[in-house]
Amino acid sequence: MPSRIPLEELARLPSFFAPTPSWAGDRVAFYWDRTGRLELFTADLNTGAVTQISHGEVPRAVRAGFVWDRTDRQIVFAKDRDGDEQHDLFAIDVASRAVTRLTDNPHCQEVPVQFSPDNQWLTVQTNRVGQMNLWKTRPDGSEYTQLTAYTSPVGGGFWSPDGQWLAYGTNETSVLKNTDVYVMRADGSAQRKVYSAAVGSQDWVADWSPDGLSLAITSDVGGLHRPGILDWQSGAVRWLGEDGADETAVRFSADGRWLACIRNHEAQIRPVLYDVQTGARRDLKLPAGIAVGSHFVLGNRALLTMFMSDTTRPSLVLYDLADDSFRAVVAAEYGTIDPSVFVEAAHIWYPSFDGTQIPAILYRPRDLASGERRPAIVCVHGGPTAQWLRGFDVYAQFLVDAGYVVIEPNPRGSTGYGTKFRDMAIKDWGGADLEDVAHAAMHLKSLPYVDPARIGVFGGSYGGYMTFMAVTKKPELWRAGAAWVGITDLHRLYAGSMEHFKYYLRQQMGDPDKDADLWRDRSAINFVENMRARLLIVHGVNDPRCPIEQARVFRDRLLELDRTEGKDFEYVELAEEGHGSSDIQQKIRAYQLLVDFMQRNL
Repeated sequence: MPSRIPLEELARLPSFFAPTPSWAGDRVAFYWDRTGRLELFTADLNTGAVTQISHGEVPRAVRAGFVWDRTDRQIVFAKDRDGDEQHDLFAIDVASRAVTRLTDNPHCQEVPVQFSPDNQWLTVQTNRVGQMNLWKTRPDGSEYTQLTAYTSPVGGGFWSPDGQWLAYGTNETSVLKNTDVYVMRADGSAQRKVYSAAVGSQDWVADWSPDGLSLAITSDVGGLHRPGILDWQSGAVRWLGEDGADETAVRFSADGRWLACIRNHEAQIRPVLYDVQTGARRDLKLPAGIAVGSHFVLGNRALLTMFMSDTTRPSLVLYDLADDSFRAVVAAEYGTIDPSVFVEAAHIWYPSFDGTQIPAILYRPRDLASGERRPAIVCVHGGPTAQWLRGFDVYAQFLVDAGYVVIEPNPRGSTGYGTKFRDMAIKDWGGADLEDVAHAAMHLKSLPYVDPARIGVFGGSYGGYMTFMAVTKKPELWRAGAAWVGITDLHRLYAGSMEHFKYYLRQQMGDPDKDADLWRDRSAINFVENMRARLLIVHGVNDPRCPIEQARVFRDRLLELDRTEGKDFEYVELAEEGHGSSDIQQKIRAYQLLVDFMQRNL
């Protein structure tokens, strides 16, 4: 079937990232690549006027965001070097466009969090000294001061309205998946835990109430995420929502009337508002799809959110809370591509090896002739604590347009279906979750419009790991596989990782020494000889999460086994790129590599 979506044009369609409103709520800043590369723009929410404020100074790909200072005159952003994620901080003056470098620490990550109410300090999450902890710096980058020194990663760093306290989350228990809510004085003193639902629960802080008396928190202690309002002095919590709903607290309105939350249900994400006084819920009247990043703007009269569906590209939407109308601040663009060619996704469930029902998103090509059988691809998401959602998936759309049936399983270990399901992959990467991926292939083979002899597997990051595991441990299922920035050797990965990545690996897969046999059994490098499928290996040279070594050792082992590059496998290293990219030129290359490989091998 001839493709109707020109890949290069699809890659060049403007995309925006990290929409962040000003403190006054009258403007929004965002990364946008309408010029051909990422730049920083602002939009006036009253007039709709859009202004470009950077000219080549921002990163090519987004791995960390940016923050406004409290005067709305300056934005601080993080920038790395060709995807290595070793971010330094830079400030750009919104009016003059002048850019100032604030830090020069080439061997650590620095992520800006929030300016203090008096605009005298900026909190920063950084691994400048070992583990990811909280620091603060002056707006000019001076007086860089460490605030916390935990052995577990620290998140948050939000200022109380009076500037006296900071709220954050970390773990001091031996249960690595545990997270509790803490506060401390602005100088780092008086650190204390203010909320823990139970040892092993994940309890996170999202925002301070405008009066400073409460914190918006989320806990998963009941099996699903549930938002609550915490009296941080007494520890009392008033829970919002209802049993059976997975919801996450986001932020208070500036007047303290509303708490915005996000509801996750069957791979759709929806904003919901809770009346802080009564607990009454208000649902927004948006079409089916996903809407994320709910910000109160324009004096609390509107909510700013990024909206997309399975067949509509992302747009930045301003939702009027007075009359439930909404309009696009930044509209989705399609160029010459007819949006009607995009295929609707179906949220399905299929049984795995042990009877567990596995959720998935299924894309079926249009215009299937009676009795026709198409090749199919299992696409595995990253994480594993992540999820395929019913938003616009560019990979699924161009693959299905090229004639493939596409299934995106959310195997055990995925988020969005409760904590029990999420934690099923702990100390079992490449075990039951691999069976779930294999049974996605079996489900495809059961469909009357799928050719059972032409099944491929594709994924990036953890999805790349699962692709390597699939072609080596379930070799009989696959005709082709494409592993993008994947993992092949868990011990090598651990040895070269930053401390917060090591923490996640221990949380997910146990101790590399005590559980050495498990780690070896769940590393595809030890089973390369089993591979039968044609394999494409693609990896960014500057990837800090899954280093290039992970791809190179697998390639070298293939060569040792007398597998021929160009015949049995294909290998591509991407210079000036790290753990994936949002850069247009790099997207063009990625799309074409994948489609060309699958067309030649499926």
